[in-house]
Amino acid sequence: MVLISGPTAVGKSAAALMAAERLEGEIVNGDSLQVYRGFDIGTAKPDAAERARVPHHLFDLLEPDEPFNALDFQAAADRVIGEITGRGRIPLVVGGTGLYLKALLFGLCEMPPVDAGLRSELEFRLEREGAPALHEELGRRDPQMAARLAPRDRTRVLRALETVISTGKSLAWYQERHRFTEPRFRFLHLYLEMERAELYRRINLRVEKMLEKGLVEEVEKLLAGGWDPDLKPLKSIGYRQVVDYLAGRLDYDAMVADIQQATRRYAKRQLTWLRHDRFARAVPAVDADRITGMIREFFAVPEKVPNPSVAKVFDHV
Repeated sequence: MVLISGPTAVGKSAAALMAAERLEGEIVNGDSLQVYRGFDIGTAKPDAAERARVPHHLFDLLEPDEPFNALDFQAAADRVIGEITGRGRIPLVVGGTGLYLKALLFGLCEMPPVDAGLRSELEFRLEREGAPALHEELGRRDPQMAARLAPRDRTRVLRALETVISTGKSLAWYQERHRFTEPRFRFLHLYLEMERAELYRRINLRVEKMLEKGLVEEVEKLLAGGWDPDLKPLKSIGYRQVVDYLAGRLDYDAMVADIQQATRRYAKRQLTWLRHDRFARAVPAVDADRITGMIREFFAVPEKVPNPSVAKVFDHV
């Protein structure tokens, strides 16, 4: 399989569409939000015209309140990748959700079960005291993990704290053991990169275009449908700022600036993760021929005449 990753707004979907058309591939979603129905504009989900050009998988699977985690993604992706390769075609997994991609390539870190009572107690404390308080306790019990995690990273702080309390071992100990796991696939991981200033320009422009396309109206529709604004998908970047705007907690300009800033910060974290991934191979996002050539070489696919309809796939954000 091929994995095409990279920071948000770098052009992953365009690159994957181009490669799929040239190489008889099919696209598999690797983004944690594009699995939800109704979350289209704010997730930059491929539109109907793009999906008609090549087969797309694992999009629009769930309602916003349905749970979906890395293990669910791994199982679903395994199934569709098997189906694609069974048809003699190339699976192109596209996304930037690091945990999902890691789970697909290497499986999840095997952990001992955590007592349900302990988890409930810590979840209660998380709501009552906040993530920084639990992070402070983590610093006393497991300084190694505390140093890795941001104090407000609710999910990871909770997981690290419940692990050290219930097992007496650091979460880092389990992760280190898992680090030597063999890959589950023979794979080529390409991550797209571009100059930082250009990436940030594209991010800012993309946010403006999302709002022009109707991001506010998309969120209004979701809320009018009865979906709780505290649902996980509605707390993601872009959606949470629009919720705050609609609730009167942000004015329009502040909403735009907040989305742009949060997206730039997210892209920076994605880049940090990718540049430390020893299996990932960097390739310029604008070099369509090189991307296709690397995939063709990996699969030993004979060269064909490029489809002229994808000649300018990188011109849009």
